[in-house]
This record gives sequence, C-alpha cells and structure tokens, in this order.
Amino acid sequence: MANDVLTENQSGSRRFAPLGIIFGLLGLLLFAYFVSHAGVGEILSNIQRLGLGFVVILAISSTRYIVRAVAWMRCVEPPYRLPFRDAFAARLMGDALGNIIPFVSVAVSEPSKAVFVKNRVPLLVGLSALAIENIFYALSVALFIFSGTATLLLTFSLPKGLRYASIGALITTLVVIPLIYLLIRQRARFLSGALRFLERGRVTPKLIGRLRPRAQLLEDRVYEFYATNRGSFLSIFLLDMCFHVAGVVEIFVTLSFISPVAPTLVQAFILESVNRIINVAFKFIPLRAGVDEGGTGQVSKVLGFARGIGETLAIVRKGRDIFWSAIGLLLIWRKGLSLRGLGD
Repeated sequence: MANDVLTENQSGSRRFAPLGIIFGLLGLLLFAYFVSHAGVGEILSNIQRLGLGFVVILAISSTRYIVRAVAWMRCVEPPYRLPFRDAFAARLMGDALGNIIPFVSVAVSEPSKAVFVKNRVPLLVGLSALAIENIFYALSVALFIFSGTATLLLTFSLPKGLRYASIGALITTLVVIPLIYLLIRQRARFLSGALRFLERGRVTPKLIGRLRPRAQLLEDRVYEFYATNRGSFLSIFLLDMCFHVAGVVEIFVTLSFISPVAPTLVQAFILESVNRIINVAFKFIPLRAGVDEGGTGQVSKVLGFARGIGETLAIVRKGRDIFWSAIGLLLIWRKGLSLRGLGD
C-alpha cells in the first residue's frame, strides 16, 4: 500500500512542483519584508547573543523527535516490536522529506517513515502504528492550540485582526477535538470511504482499486488497537504532549539568550501555541518562510518583547529545522536511498 501511495505521491509532487516554487518564492519575499521591517541589525545582534546557546536549543529540540518516536513504538502491537534507533531515524528521515517537499509533505513524509522501517516491522504494521500515533498527536495539537489561544485572549489586549484570528483558532479546535473522537468512536471509514467516492468518480480507478482494500485493512487495524489497547492511550497521549512541552522549554531558553527582557513560561507557552497554528495552517510553504517571522513577530510585540525578538526566534527555529533536516537527509544518503527509490 505504501509503495503505491508513494509512487502516486511522487508523480503528484512533480505536478505540484510549480505551486511549491511559487509558494516558496512568496515565502522568501515575506521573509525579506519582515526581516527588513524588524531591522537586519537588530536580528543579527540577537543571533550573536544566542551564540553557543544554539547547541542547547538543538539538545532540547532532539527530545521532540525522541518522544514521538517512542509514542510510535507504543502503537506497534505485539508480536511486532520497533526498536527505538530505527523509529528515531525514520522520524528524522521522514520529516526531512516533508521539509524539502512541502506542498505534499504529509502525503510523502508519513508513509515514508513506515517504508524506512519495513525491514523491522511489516509495512502495514508500521503504517497503522503511524496512523494511530498521528491521531493522538492531532488531539494533543488541538488541545495545546486551544489552551494557548485561550491564554492569549484572556491575558493580553489584542489588536482586532489578531483577536479575530485567535477566536477562529478556538472555534476550530472546539470542532476538531470532538470530531476526531466521534470518528474513532463510530469507527468511521473515512479513508476507504473517500477512496470509494473517488473510484465512483473514475479518478485514477486502477490505483484506487488497489488501494481501497488495503485502506480498509489499515482502518481495521487502527480500530482494533482502539478496542484492545485502551490502557496505552494515556501514555501515548502524554508522550505527544511532551512534544509540546519541549517546544515551550525551547522557546523559553531561546528567549532567555536573545531577549533583553527576561521571558516567562506563559509567554513561551503562547508563542509555541502560535507556532503550532502556523505549522498546521502553512505546511505548504517551505519552512514556513515569511509566515513564521510575521506571525511570531506580531505576537511577540503583543507579549511585550523588543523589536526583532519574534523574527529572531523564528529564524532560530528555522536553523534548528535545517539542522535536523540535514541529519535526516544524511541518514537517507547513508542508506543508499532516494525519493524515487522509496516505492521500490
């Protein structure tokens, strides 16, 4: 199943390549605008204050990959077992692909992680475990965004545009959380059902004809896990929440280095929740260029930080993402793999 999906998504990524280039260029233009508006000198000065603190940032950010790798391992059902080393490396490699192929990143990066460990666990086992972990992660993201946005609205006086955007985020999370629960509770066939709808519309019928029974099998495995492993739910959810806690700590430490004003954990919590919103809403823009600088810069001003602090924070995050993407691509190269070869 993953091989078929990856093959289709590779051709899809080529079709979407012009859009990816356009969004990438728009992101670079936004990046240049917000950086120049904040002051290049201010940002360079802030980065210099960070210095070797960037190593601390990398160490903290590594825990985000670690906890999600362990959460994925917890979703693999016996008798199969996914070793930590393989799960951790697969997350790095898959996320690296997501960063370099942003427009279809989820469609490529998630299945690729199961492909990277197919020598350890069967492909369908790896895919179903990933699907289960991503459900818990989606719930944790929705809860985290809701909490951070509510804190922002209740604690600070916001400009009209930012206030409306925050209210919109709150409403969205209030819809998403019960919707995910109901889909799982009702054992909704949303994946195979969507494929059936496309098959009736004669959209790539041969490929969908092959994928639909495998999608049904994947759904069966996900719902079987829900029915038989409820004792694991809390630990998996807490691991995914640790991902967000590490993000808050990372922002707090970064601000402690670059900001003349000492940050608080509440400010770091709000900024990380804003970062989650940006990651979800603008996944199609490479490294969220420009959007991250603009959004983080605006919110950091509301929180009372000096000019250029929010933009610097966004740039430091990009440096962190580029570092881990480089590690992921190096691991892909060491395995002798290429994007084209993933479907083989």
